[in-house]
Amino acid sequence: METLLSLIYLAFIVLVIAGGWKMFVKAGKPGWGIIIPIYNLILMLEIADRPIWWVILFFIPIANLIVSILMYIEVAKKFGKGVGFGIGLTFLSFIFMPILGFSDAKFQG
Repeated sequence: METLLSLIYLAFIVLVIAGGWKMFVKAGKPGWGIIIPIYNLILMLEIADRPIWWVILFFIPIANLIVSILMYIEVAKKFGKGVGFGIGLTFLSFIFMPILGFSDAKFQG
């Protein structure tokens, strides 16, 4: 049972990374950037056309939530999605990032 759960978890992680990888490639960024901590935030801020210094705000409680919401809403808009999809990316990114990566959404940056 433990092995089955581990395999399901691993498959889930691979799906999320693959979806993020494809999303980055669609935006003209290196796909492997999704697996590098902090660098993936920098790339996401570049996709959202937000200043790179916002990375610092991710280390401040409460501010990180606000910045994350703003960033993901802008990322969603860059792919032709709405504010609701941006909120989904913020709070359920493990679901919405693969949807964005594997869908036919085009980067409009």
